[in-house]
Amino acid sequence: MKIIDIQTKKLSIPLIKPFKTALRTVNTAESIIVMIFCDDGTVGFGEAPPTHVISGDSLASIDYAVKHVIGPLMIGMSIEQKERINRVINQAMIHNTSAKAALDIAVYDCLAKRAGLPLYQLLGGNSNQLETDFTVSVNPVNEMVQDALDYVEKGFKTLKIKVGNATIAEDLERVKALRQAVGDQIKLRLDANQGWNAKEAVYAIHHMEDMGLAIELVEQPVPAADFEGMKFITEHVDTLIMADESIFSPTDCARLLAMHGCDIVNIKLMKASGITGAEKINTLAEAYGVECMIGCMVESNVAISAACHFAAAKANVTRCDLDTPLMFAENPVAGGVEYKHNCILLPDHPGLGISSVQTN
Repeated sequence: MKIIDIQTKKLSIPLIKPFKTALRTVNTAESIIVMIFCDDGTVGFGEAPPTHVISGDSLASIDYAVKHVIGPLMIGMSIEQKERINRVINQAMIHNTSAKAALDIAVYDCLAKRAGLPLYQLLGGNSNQLETDFTVSVNPVNEMVQDALDYVEKGFKTLKIKVGNATIAEDLERVKALRQAVGDQIKLRLDANQGWNAKEAVYAIHHMEDMGLAIELVEQPVPAADFEGMKFITEHVDTLIMADESIFSPTDCARLLAMHGCDIVNIKLMKASGITGAEKINTLAEAYGVECMIGCMVESNVAISAACHFAAAKANVTRCDLDTPLMFAENPVAGGVEYKHNCILLPDHPGLGISSVQTN
């Protein structure tokens, strides 16, 4: 089963509502869809969205990396030689983690189809369904409260609140208002997207603890490179601290965990260069006794399905933030995972369970 061709297509889908964080505002979901064609007719799907402020990847750089740098080196390789393919993908160029992820996902889709198994079963088979949170974008507090109430009404039991783009006082006002609005039964997670410094984070988190706001965790409160800041915060608050942008690779993960710089690790396939890297990070975290969450960029049901299969396969992945397909004005993907309120159901079809992607 050899790779005979690799093609890309561009996807562009408007969002129902702008997605706003401390780092960016997204109105339209854009990504590169990757298709690996094998000599027996098997087609594997992958995807990579551009996330300039996090991974540094753009639509043009992803497309070029796949079609002109990494992809040509994979032509003629046997799909069963996953280790060799992974070495080719990662040695062909440095960085470019999203492009690498799209190719890695497509390889796994082919492998699972070859085995006749849903990907989550091939990867470990821990479960066949997940529960996701829903993200509340940064906006005026009244708008955030209304959004939160709408998501709770739709069945979501956990909300991820974006903060970090304003003053600490404004962030505290937002979180307090949201907790009062949704009540005590809804879990609240905060994501500062690197928007605070270490002392601001400790100050803010202590105030939330004193106010009894019951925040489950705070994600990436300080800039990605500030490992000492992550350690300082983790040591000085009771609330769980989760690393996101600080961890792209197993090397990053090993360094931060050895410092006791976080309580939880957020794995994203686009940071980890795909499922292969995600498995290494999860295994390393598990060895340290640290649980993982699976997160995402603004991805369609192609990359999200890959993330879901990975998460469902692994017992150490205990939390999910995989809501972006629900933000799309339309769904261009036939097959893949299905959403039922806050639950994600994985397909029993081989591979990712995707049959086609309608691109622009």
